Amino acid sequence: MSIITISILVLISILLIIILTSVVKLNAFVSLFVISLLLAITALPEHNVVDILKQGFGNTIASIGFLIIFGAIIAVVLDKTRGAVSIANYILAKTGQAKAAKAMGVTGFVAGMPIFCDSGFIILSGLAKSFSAKAKIALPFVAFVLATSLYSVHCLIPTHPGALAAAGILKVNIGHLILFGTVFAIPASITAFYWIKWRTHSHADEVATATPDNPPIVEEKELPSVFLSLLPIAAPLILIALASVLNVFDFTGNNLLVKSLLFLGQPIIALLVGVLFSLLLLKNKRITSLNAVFESAIEKAGPILIVTAAGGMFGLVIKETGIGVAAGEFLLATGLGVAVPFLIAFLLKTAQGSSTVAIITAASFVAPMLPALGLESETGKLFAMLSMGAGSMMVSHANDSYFWVVSRFSGVNMNTTLKVYSSATIVMGLTVFLCVFIASRFLL
Repeated sequence: MSIITISILVLISILLIIILTSVVKLNAFVSLFVISLLLAITALPEHNVVDILKQGFGNTIASIGFLIIFGAIIAVVLDKTRGAVSIANYILAKTGQAKAAKAMGVTGFVAGMPIFCDSGFIILSGLAKSFSAKAKIALPFVAFVLATSLYSVHCLIPTHPGALAAAGILKVNIGHLILFGTVFAIPASITAFYWIKWRTHSHADEVATATPDNPPIVEEKELPSVFLSLLPIAAPLILIALASVLNVFDFTGNNLLVKSLLFLGQPIIALLVGVLFSLLLLKNKRITSLNAVFESAIEKAGPILIVTAAGGMFGLVIKETGIGVAAGEFLLATGLGVAVPFLIAFLLKTAQGSSTVAIITAASFVAPMLPALGLESETGKLFAMLSMGAGSMMVSHANDSYFWVVSRFSGVNMNTTLKVYSSATIVMGLTVFLCVFIASRFLL
């Protein structure tokens, strides 16, 4: 079968996934499985189709399964114990009411590391209304700053399923990606903050009304300590950072402390440590209470795991067709380099709405292209991942479920959400890509 025919089949399959998930509203796993099977049968008639599907699905589960489950446990505990609210109250107390929007941004950034952006916004949206009412700051300003700060880490840091699965496909070092993803998410959040501040200048009178439903922003005796609330988030990041530093400077050998830090700094073990610390937040530590937390986390993680693994399965089918290699050879002459992963993820995100599906599908295209794009080194793969993360940010609009979560839970109308929040996601994506492009000029 010619590469042109295969290319057409792959493009049709992607288009069908977009139509099935966005227009028909068919379940994402079913859509991905059916299209993966049909593409494998038509484009890979001489291969063992079942083995390819099993390998793609199983390898993805193996690479991200524990991380998603452990991350979900931490998120559930922070939700149930109101640890995220404790962090927010502490940050607001330090910044002052005049800087409530900045406090909301920092809260979203920190809390968003283990918590998925939609869950994080649902948990903290009432707090955003309280900040707005108390500090007399425009609700769209506070709400959208929270939304974008959560979104920045969701698209870049591999405690989240899309970045995790894509990192597995590209074989990127997870520890390095967490560190660099965090660093690159900072300018994205900052530029979004100032963009939203400018765009909401005319909405200054749209202040939230204080209601009993809005969580109070004063200190509460019922809230857990800030230290214990931050520990499940900070401990894994510190352990991963230490292990990465030791690896970079090649501190190996038989030293027991170094070996212990390298072991604890593996992302799976580091997140497990975070889980153990999160359990300290629970007042009731009986088995029944712990099981309720674990079951709730597994229920939340299950659908995410399945859909993400299905995305990895679809990705392997695309990889086996050989289209990535051919596309890489074609794009090599353009000299676009890290712009290629960015553009692919951007087009997929804008077309079908899901950042997770966009970055996983983009990774499947990009993986075979890496040598042709000059990105086959460890650093090159890292920048390709960050570039795809930037692309997967833009544009969050009406076909993105997170867009509707932001609009509905903030109480801001759709038109304002489109004009301010959606445009902010464009600014974020371009900011991250610009940072990646500049860094790649010096480090590649």
